[in-house]
This record gives sequence, C-alpha cells and structure tokens, in this order.
Amino acid sequence: MNYPVVKGTSYILVHAEDMVIQNGTTQTTERVINPDSEYLKKLPNHLRSFEEAVNYLPNQVYIGNHKPEDLRNHPQPWYQNPLENADRFGKFGEIMPEDEFVGLIKIVDVFDLVKLSKEFTAEVKAKLEAHPIFKDREDLVARLKEGDELTDIEKLVEEGAEPLKIGGKLVGCVKKAHDVDENLSAHVLLENLVSKASAVLAGLNLVVKNGINPEEVEYVVECSEEACGDMNQRGGGNFAKAIAEMIGFKNATGSDTRGFCAAPTHALIVAASLVQSGAFKNVVVIAGGSTAKLGMNGKNHVEKDMPILEDVIGGFAVLVSENDGVNPILRTDLIGRHTVGTGSSPQAVMSALVTAPLEKGNLKITDIDKYSVEMQNPDVTKPAGAGDVPNANYKMIGALGVMRKDIERAQINDFIQEHGMEGWAPTQGHIPSGVPYLGFAREEMLEGSINKAMLVGKGSLFLGRMTNLFDGVSIIIEKNPGKVEEEKGVSEEEVRKLVAEAMRDFASHLLQD
Repeated sequence: MNYPVVKGTSYILVHAEDMVIQNGTTQTTERVINPDSEYLKKLPNHLRSFEEAVNYLPNQVYIGNHKPEDLRNHPQPWYQNPLENADRFGKFGEIMPEDEFVGLIKIVDVFDLVKLSKEFTAEVKAKLEAHPIFKDREDLVARLKEGDELTDIEKLVEEGAEPLKIGGKLVGCVKKAHDVDENLSAHVLLENLVSKASAVLAGLNLVVKNGINPEEVEYVVECSEEACGDMNQRGGGNFAKAIAEMIGFKNATGSDTRGFCAAPTHALIVAASLVQSGAFKNVVVIAGGSTAKLGMNGKNHVEKDMPILEDVIGGFAVLVSENDGVNPILRTDLIGRHTVGTGSSPQAVMSALVTAPLEKGNLKITDIDKYSVEMQNPDVTKPAGAGDVPNANYKMIGALGVMRKDIERAQINDFIQEHGMEGWAPTQGHIPSGVPYLGFAREEMLEGSINKAMLVGKGSLFLGRMTNLFDGVSIIIEKNPGKVEEEKGVSEEEVRKLVAEAMRDFASHLLQD
C-alpha cells in the first residue's frame, strides 16, 4: 500500500504575560466573582519575563532546540533550573514575544477590528521587519498600516472593546463587529484572532523551516478548539481558509475539524486519508492556541509561590504529502479509535486506542519505539493536583503490555523509560495531545534511530454538554521502507468478478451440452 508521509512540521509558542491577566478565564472569572481577591493582587508578581520563558527547558524542547530525553537529564522542577542564553528561534519554530504577536494579530485582521496606537505600530513594525520570516513578507508587514491615536483607542475600550496591553500599558484594542451578536463580541473576536494569528505563525514557520512551496498546498485541516461564526451559525467556520489566506496557500481550500484535545490526531487521520485517496497531494494540518487557558492553574501556582507557567500560547503545523520514499509513513491501516460502544473505563479506552491497532498489525506493545500521549508538562500539572499526565498514560499502556504478556509486571518502569517521555507541552488543550512529538519522530526516523511511533489523542466531550462519551483516536507512524508503487495487479473484487463470469460461462456450456 502506498501510504502518505509526514513531510514537515513546525511548532511555535507566544509568550503572553499581559493576556494571562486580561484574557485567561481563571482571571476573568475571578474579577467577576471576587474582584478584590488576594490572588489577583499577587498575580502580577508571579509573571515571567520573555527571557525567563525562553530559558525554560520545556519551551526549548517544544521548538526543537532540545530533545525530549534532555528533560530526564535536567533537574526538576525545571522552572527552578533555567537554561542560560537559550535562543528564541528553534529548529521547528520560535517563541514570539507578546509585542510582536499583538502586531501579528493586527496583520491577520481583515475587518479593521484591531486598532493599535501609532507609537506602538512604529515600534512593532521595526521589529517585524527584522524578523527572519517577516522581513521577506513585506505584504504582511504592510498590513500594520500607520496606527491610530491612543485617545481614540481609550474611548473604544470605554465603550466595550477588548484592551491589548504590553507591560500593563494600553497599546491597542479589538472592537466588537456587531451591536447585539455575542458571537461577534470583542471578547470572542479576540480569542479567534489570537487562534488565527498563532496558527498563521506556525504555518509560516512550516513553510520556511521545511522549504515548502506554499502554492503546492491544496487543502488545510484546522483543528483548534475555537469556533468562528455569527448568531445564526456559531461554529460555521472557516478558520482553515482564513489561515491559508494569510500564509499564502493560494491554491488551497480547507475546513475545520473539532474533537476537543483529540482533534489534532483526528485531523492527521483526515489529512492522511485525503492524500492516500488521491483527492489532494499536499495537506496541511494546523492549529493555533487559546487565550482562555492562559493561567488556567494560576491559583495553584501562586499559592505554592511558583511563577505562572501557563503564560504561552501554542501552535503547530504538519505537512502530509504523497509517499516520497523518504519521509515517515502514516499507517492508515493501523488506527485506534474509541467508538460509541467502547465504554469510558481507562482500560477500555487504552485497549481501543493502543492494543486494537497493534493486534491488527500483529505487533507487540514493545514494537512501538515511542508513544506520544497527552504530553502535558508536569511542572504545570503536578502542583495543580493533576499529577504527571504522560507518566499515568504510560503506566496504563505498560499494564496492557502485561495483560497481553508482551512484558512482565516488573518491567513496567523499564517500559516507561524506554518507550515513554517526560511531558513538555503547554496545557493548551489540543496542543499537548500526541502531536508535539511528531517533529522529533520524523527526525528520528529519518536518522534511523527509531522505526515506529504511535500518536494517541484523547478528548473530553462532556465539556460541551452534548454527550458524556469519551473520545480518542490513534495512528502509527513508521520509518519509510522506500516508495511502494501502487500494485498494477488484479484486485480481490476483480478476481471475484472474473471467477463469477467463468462460472457463468461454464454453466451455460453445461446447459448447451
């Protein structure tokens, strides 16, 4: 079978300390319920600088400057043991400071909803003109225009526009797009523009870091957790096409795929299927991040005198293409899925997602070199009482291995060490779900250091109050054995037809005799 391949990946982070205060739902809710709370008073003193965010090892792993195994060799907690002189630009992408990102929000706005002050516009334009990607995209930088008077922006904020701040200072705002439609309120539009802008940044990095011709991309599958539309169709879309327009995918169309945290793996399967079917040759899977989740566990972090670690917005992009005989293949015949009838017990979920595709491929648990699960950073989740999420997943996979007699019970810890990884991704819902390892998996398969990996995406559908069902899908990625041409032989269906015709001919001869 001629499987599709992972031809390129990119991963970006945006440091957004002011958005933690202004837009994270933990903070916005606290301002409504308890505006004079100690938490809100202490919060500003627990925010990290851009340099601190760049020197944080998990962030460096996310953009490809360090490998996942470096996390195990670095003393924990990682926030107490920073790196020195780390680079904001990485092999897979970059960490963008908040001021440049606010400029990018203006760039991707096509309805003149974002207003930036003249002074700030001049400053950020100079920075973006020196940026290694934007310096070659004059068409994008030109969209900043000249800016507006700060007094006009202050008036818009008084009338309900969402403020945009840098270092606590007002530099711009996002206006509402309709007087009564809540779906086009300033709050929702800011969330959507942030998701769009971070996805565009991931897409631009995908193009540049992988030497992709943007005009060869034919379809885009967007898989964030936001929804854009109006009062008559709240989630009508289409983020994918809006993002493609800004990146420069002129020959692409696309659509949005949703599935809470499982969406990236769903989207990867969709993209692989579109390529393998012959519908499209090059499909990009892409997602930006979320302002709502900034500082989500902030109360726990402040209570424990920690910095706010959920101060970054995440994004990623993946190019899925026709088999080139080189890049890792997506095994579309080895897919795990949590079905309606699977059940919600941890054992049932993991069996459906992990052991089912292994059995189909006649594989042992240990035949998969690396499992990429919910790769949340334990620095964030452990102080919040959620434990080490990747490790808990690996324990369950190891237990399944014991049940299948692939490993002994005493070997579970060794299995976790060999086939698992420490988590490094920000708690941005869909961002840590399986996909953060894909860039490393591709690299390691091209080098020949691993042969197989499994991406596992899981989603909590109950959050939408439409079903109590759990969700999840998985797919196996494999080192490319070399391009396999489609067989020119006769298919099974054609054999059946030929046999049937022969039998009919034989029967007619018997009747004639």
